[in-house]
Amino acid sequence: MEAQARGLLETEPLQGRDEDTVASADFPSMLSEEEKEELKAELVQLEDEITTLRQVLSAKERRLVEIKQKLGMNLMNELKQNFSRSWHDVQTTTAYKKTHETLSHAGQKATAAFSNVGTAISKKFGDMRNSPTFKSFEERVETTVTSLKTKVGGTNHGGGSFEEVLSSTAQASAQSSAGGPRRAEGEELQC
Repeated sequence: MEAQARGLLETEPLQGRDEDTVASADFPSMLSEEEKEELKAELVQLEDEITTLRQVLSAKERRLVEIKQKLGMNLMNELKQNFSRSWHDVQTTTAYKKTHETLSHAGQKATAAFSNVGTAISKKFGDMRNSPTFKSFEERVETTVTSLKTKVGGTNHGGGSFEEVLSSTAQASAQSSAGGPRRAEGEELQC
């Protein structure tokens, strides 16, 4: 008897042999005719209640749609409201606030770092422009441009700054491509 009681109180999941025993049990034969009739009546009553609840739910859903239509609410408005409400809920969470603060702080640091990098690059270009190597390069370009202008027939034989030389070269190039001075037939270009 004690073994049977202990078996009923077991909380372990069913094993394979236990499932077979339950599946093969003949429950209807264990019930009296009166119990069977009561269960059948309860089953019919539950099915009727479920049908009634489905009908009530369907009627309430239709009424909900009617009210929303009268209020001018549609699916898109509902989605917007739900999204706004959800976004507000997210923004009020501690995790969001901490993440927002962290990213904001990181953004400020990144902005400062980029500013420092930009300043450093500008300074390096300035230093490079003032370096002897760049000055030497600038002088060579000026000499070459002046030489070319003299050979091509430019009017400005003087030096000038690097910017002036580049500007005048660009102007000379634009004139020649836009139909500037042409060579006479048979005249050769000498370099």
